[in-house]
Amino acid sequence: MAIDQNTLARVAALARIRVTEESAPLLLAEFNRVLDFVSRMNSADVDGVEPMTAPEVQRLAMRADEVTEGDSQTAVLAHAPDAREGFFAVPKMVE
Repeated sequence: MAIDQNTLARVAALARIRVTEESAPLLLAEFNRVLDFVSRMNSADVDGVEPMTAPEVQRLAMRADEVTEGDSQTAVLAHAPDAREGFFAVPKMVE
């Protein structure tokens, strides 16, 4: 699968990036190299290969659950740029 100039322009618009006429051919070639690499990976024969998340199994260190004093609100909120009435204050994002 290869992408053309129109597809590049659409992807750039969706990603909200500006692609100049000078950089478009280089970016188009790079996109096509990436797509070619992904295509070759998709065609690799992986029959009989077990899925893995890491090359070696790693066990996390276990620790005992302990009840601790959770009265750290003041200390935590001291680092907040804006805190009101015991809570983090953030700008309103949705009307």
